[in-house]
Amino acid sequence: MTALAERLKRKYFGHLAHPYSILEREVEKLLRPEYTLLDAGCGRTAPVLAKFRGRAKRLIGVDLVDFEPPLADLELLRSDLARTPLEGSSVDVVMSRSVLEHLERPLEVYVEMNRLLKPRGYFVFLTANLWDYASLLAKVVPNRLHPWIVSMTEGRDEQDVFPVHYRTNTRRSVGRLARQAGFEVAVFQHLGQYPSYFMFNGFFFLLATGYEKVISRFESLAPLRGWIFAVLRKTHGGEQARR
Repeated sequence: MTALAERLKRKYFGHLAHPYSILEREVEKLLRPEYTLLDAGCGRTAPVLAKFRGRAKRLIGVDLVDFEPPLADLELLRSDLARTPLEGSSVDVVMSRSVLEHLERPLEVYVEMNRLLKPRGYFVFLTANLWDYASLLAKVVPNRLHPWIVSMTEGRDEQDVFPVHYRTNTRRSVGRLARQAGFEVAVFQHLGQYPSYFMFNGFFFLLATGYEKVISRFESLAPLRGWIFAVLRKTHGGEQARR
């Protein structure tokens, strides 16, 4: 991160809500004190799930990683998202942040989230948009190089970078998979943010800022924004939908 990029970020994006905040506000709006919240792909330290301590009766995180203690008050399960050990109809709200782009078989995960949710429960997620320039570049670059690139550009630990597949990362694919799994799409939005991949260089950050401002100004260019934010509502069982 350079000082120039940080100044530009504050100047041009400091007043805007980050997509992460939009996801969290939506989950908070849906929660009740007696509810169970599931974080699908919660990460090693479950940072997002931890923010909801005291806002729900049960907080459950599921991921394939090894969790880092201590994580009091959180129920953390090391499991494939497509085959969790949880009982059906036991969760009120499922949230997922920056996970769905990594799914090789997304329909299986959609169906499992539907199975876990109570009737009229919600699946809220934020995932990369396939048509964002960063996603298009990531599809071209071999997955084995992603950890090094992300470490260099964002400073993220290489162990927290995973292969990407982008199989549920367009409006069409989200709608199709939602219907097949027994969901209706309550909210679908394309969201933008500051060009985080260029924080390492002020000049490149400035150029990318110009691009972000153009696609944020015109709604016709919304499908080029970096994020997909969706709220799915359970309408019926996913297994039944698949039949």
